[in-house]
Amino acid sequence: MSTETPPTVEETVLDPWHRLDRRMLLIRPVLDVVKSLPVLIGTVILGRGNGWEWVGLAITALTVFVGISHVLTSRYRITADQVEWTTGLLLRKHRAIPLDRVRTVDVTSEPKHRLFSLSAVRIGTGRHSHGQGPGGDQLVLDAVSATEAHRLRTVLLHRKEVVATEAAPPPEQVVAEVDRKWLRYAPFTLSGLAVVGAVFATVWHFAHQLNIDPENVGPLRDLLDGLANTAVWLIVVVAAVGLLVVVSLLSVGGYVLSFWNFRLTRESEGTLHIRRGLITTRSVSIEEDRLRGVEVKEPLPLRMAGGARLTAIAGGLREGKGGDKGGGLLLPPAPIGRVHEVATDVLRENFDPATVPLNRHPRRALNRRLTRAVGGVLVLAAALFGLAWIDFLPWWMWQVALGLVPFAVIVGWDRYRNLGHAIVGRYLVSRSGSLARSTVAIRREGLIGIVVSRSFFQRRGGLITVVAPIAAGKGAYSVVDVDESAGLAMAEQAAPGLLTPFLLRTAQR
Repeated sequence: MSTETPPTVEETVLDPWHRLDRRMLLIRPVLDVVKSLPVLIGTVILGRGNGWEWVGLAITALTVFVGISHVLTSRYRITADQVEWTTGLLLRKHRAIPLDRVRTVDVTSEPKHRLFSLSAVRIGTGRHSHGQGPGGDQLVLDAVSATEAHRLRTVLLHRKEVVATEAAPPPEQVVAEVDRKWLRYAPFTLSGLAVVGAVFATVWHFAHQLNIDPENVGPLRDLLDGLANTAVWLIVVVAAVGLLVVVSLLSVGGYVLSFWNFRLTRESEGTLHIRRGLITTRSVSIEEDRLRGVEVKEPLPLRMAGGARLTAIAGGLREGKGGDKGGGLLLPPAPIGRVHEVATDVLRENFDPATVPLNRHPRRALNRRLTRAVGGVLVLAAALFGLAWIDFLPWWMWQVALGLVPFAVIVGWDRYRNLGHAIVGRYLVSRSGSLARSTVAIRREGLIGIVVSRSFFQRRGGLITVVAPIAAGKGAYSVVDVDESAGLAMAEQAAPGLLTPFLLRTAQR
């Protein structure tokens, strides 16, 4: 006869098992059928008359069955020390994430969710699972009600159960809201250029696969015939203007879709709450206790227009592609003055550390930037010259590449001009880049070490790179090509006593 040990406090369950919202059963089969359309159409067209169409139908039916079983068998609950999730009919899966490792609760409502007032909740730990890549160490509940999503965010981030009868929570403090005037910065983000490139690449790929020659397409043939007697410079100007208009319109549309109703607020529990999106809405919470600094990003076109974007450096947040997709976005492209105001408010300081004067790096750093910029253009010109020599490419291409040398010199000089670092109060500030300038201000108490490295060419120039590892953001931020003595002094000031044993050993040698 066996006796069961009474449950401890850590094993006490805060709520019972919950299931995904059953309304997802109206959405999931349709989505699975859409995903299976390429296989279904391919087997029907290619396998007509030999029975292969039944294979496509079977694969589609299996896909729908797996999706439905996922919705029906998925369950989750929150105990005193972890959040648990289980799913599967034939192959059971069970995952558990300790509550003290929960860093983010990202609530997203795509059109498929908004149709039935549902949301997808992503519970992240800010870590990378081995072999799974970014996002592998997160738990996704892809169909819960808006009320349940709010309850999960409150319980997981604030360890506070939501009671329906309790008094209304205190109002949030508004830190920043999107301004319609900021739309003027959208064309300078060049996000529409990526859309145009993706569409062109897709069309070109399908045309190549189908052996379609653009010159044989009616409208394109007529257009090419009409341009045959037109001056080349006029064609280039008209094409450039047309591309600029299309890119600008697409950039404005992307800005509206991504940042519609953008709102950054501070909750009474000490959490920054970000909401944004038009068709797909997103809600991200950042605990201020895990905030380690901010990053001001100024791509060259946006910088020329006097704009910038602001992102948070916090534990558990991942870098998004292109900056705007990251969960740590604190302000979309906006006036640079407003960006510094929001950074000051978010950090709870009297000023934005990213605005302090920076220590310049030695002229030897300028030589390295000029060498890299000009050398890259010369290598490209040499490669194009070689291809032209064997009659693979026209001769004018390497001449055009060679004409980019003056622009490379300007970019190299601008990269050096933007290079700098400083330590002000509790912050380590660094700036680098030209086409994508970035100013980072991280709190020194969040540093988990100091790494000093130098390449062969840096040793010859008396330069080093100081890397500041931190359990947030990109994981590490570098101060590149700083003078050796100044860099070591900066590292010692950023993390007092950490390098002292190594410096003493070097001196004794």
